[in-house]
Amino acid sequence: MSAVVERPPLAQEKPSRWAAPPRPAWEEEPARAGLAAKGLVLGIACFAILFPLWIVIVTSLSPKKVIDETGGLVVLPKGITFVAYRELLGGGQVQRAALVSLGVTLVGTLFSMAVSVLCAYGLSRRGSLGHRWILMTLLATMFFGAGLIPTYLLVQALGLTDTYLALILPSAVSVFNILVLRGFFMGISSELIDSARIDGAGDWRILWQIVLPLSRAVLAVITLFYAVGYWSAWFNASIYLTDQKMMPLQNVMIQLVQKQERPVGLATQINTGQLSPLAVQMAVMVLALVPVAVLSPFVQRHFKKGMLTGAIKG
Repeated sequence: MSAVVERPPLAQEKPSRWAAPPRPAWEEEPARAGLAAKGLVLGIACFAILFPLWIVIVTSLSPKKVIDETGGLVVLPKGITFVAYRELLGGGQVQRAALVSLGVTLVGTLFSMAVSVLCAYGLSRRGSLGHRWILMTLLATMFFGAGLIPTYLLVQALGLTDTYLALILPSAVSVFNILVLRGFFMGISSELIDSARIDGAGDWRILWQIVLPLSRAVLAVITLFYAVGYWSAWFNASIYLTDQKMMPLQNVMIQLVQKQERPVGLATQINTGQLSPLAVQMAVMVLALVPVAVLSPFVQRHFKKGMLTGAIKG
């Protein structure tokens, strides 16, 4: 009988020290089922966002006869007319309110950015006078506020009621935006700033010619934050303004949509049936959305870089 020789089990090969470590699960190639599920979820989210916007735009462009036939909001367009937009922008309350909102947004954004940049740059320099105490004071305002009544009494005592400054000064500075700018400024190379000081540059020249050109991403994001905040603001106008001619677009939109009021200059056309009140309301909503929808794509490419870098560094 021949003897059966059993071979010893093969020893497990030791992994080479040069072998790449296993990748985390989120870095692996996604499966087709996972991609399909993600696409389905994103598709549902996009539909939930775009479908109401589609209804608002179509209703604002629909003739009064179509709106009356559907009994309200229009989903499928049956004729397009720009009567509502032509009448709104042809003069009257809505056009004046749009100009007020545009002016407040431009002036307020420039003022807020100037104050925020100067404050953030000063707080980012460790040798600046009292920067630690100023920073602690700003942080305290994020958690503790004076309240609505003291703020209103202060605005009234300064004589700002029924003025456009009441729409800018009470909300001119955001501590969060200052902290984001400060974090970004602190991430700029100190050797670059020191070399500029050796060449004789002062703080103003360093800020204008070195710091700001290197901070375009975060400046674009913060500018968008301030601009959207001013454009969408309605609360300050509702408590500080009593003159209807000074009301911004958002307050006029509230009066037209929620309170069902007739806009000044179009009441006769609506009452006589020449213009649909629902089309006017939807047109005002579209006008309020246009600036944000136009500016956002241009700032979107800076959003991730500006927010993450400004929030992490420093």
